[in-house]
Amino acid sequence: MPVSGELYERVANAPAVPQGLPLVILLTGFTDAGSAVSGLIDHLRDVADPQPVAVYDNDLLLDYRARRPIFVFEQDHLTELRPARLELSIAHDALGQRFLLLSGYEPDFAWNAFAQSVLDFADEFEVSGVSWVHSIAMPVPHTRPISTTVSGNRKEITASLSVWRPRTQVPGTAGHLLEYRFAERGDRVVGFVLLVPHYLAETENPEAVIAAADRVMGATGLVLSLDDLRESREDFLTKVDEQVAGNDELRQMVQTLENRYDAYMAGRDPEDADRFDEGGFDERDLPSADELAAELERYLATRPPGDDDKRPRS
Repeated sequence: MPVSGELYERVANAPAVPQGLPLVILLTGFTDAGSAVSGLIDHLRDVADPQPVAVYDNDLLLDYRARRPIFVFEQDHLTELRPARLELSIAHDALGQRFLLLSGYEPDFAWNAFAQSVLDFADEFEVSGVSWVHSIAMPVPHTRPISTTVSGNRKEITASLSVWRPRTQVPGTAGHLLEYRFAERGDRVVGFVLLVPHYLAETENPEAVIAAADRVMGATGLVLSLDDLRESREDFLTKVDEQVAGNDELRQMVQTLENRYDAYMAGRDPEDADRFDEGGFDERDLPSADELAAELERYLATRPPGDDDKRPRS
């Protein structure tokens, strides 16, 4: 197995990294409902000016046949290669506050060596805390705020934000491994699982991206610019509401989800290890969302552009 130092290359002339910055981890991979993580990565690359400090080696960490790089084909020749990116950067928020950002694809290989490399960076830069986000599909309505399950050792955040606290087994991600390793040695770490409406899980949902940004800000004290995302969210939700209003099955499904969500939130005890299915949120009791989601996605993808679609989007 390669040692952690072989997994990445330090960037020549990279900016100096001050000690004590928060570390934000955003890895795409196993699940990214609503494109919450990938959308936030793209947004931060636009507004937070991330400057790479270390770039991880795709040849060691990436399964190219599972996640193929993109080439641009121009009529009769290739003009550009767009490889996947996994890098540690220093970035800044809207107030100029700096933070470390580990962002990109979830490694396919060498998880333990990768995790050790991140722990080494955290030690080298004496990070003040670690936060990470991912998202899963849940039978919840888009007409209610996106809820969160919180893990880690930031008890004050768990108490205030964690809506669903199951005792279960979950397929692990590299983010889970990093959280486990940081917590194991007593570092401040918090993980957020966004509970995204299952019928919108395959769409690019600005609401999910905003929720991811909100959780990061709450954990770090950063202030991220979200104006473009909020504008995109209004356009997106307007389109979804139009489609729901015109489809009896969709309208009935959303109303059922609303009733169950409201009943669960009204009756939950924050001290209990609550489960959505115990409070009436059991997806098996719902009509299958596959056809409804496919119809909604087709609508969002093929809807003719109008005046409201011509505004710039992030």
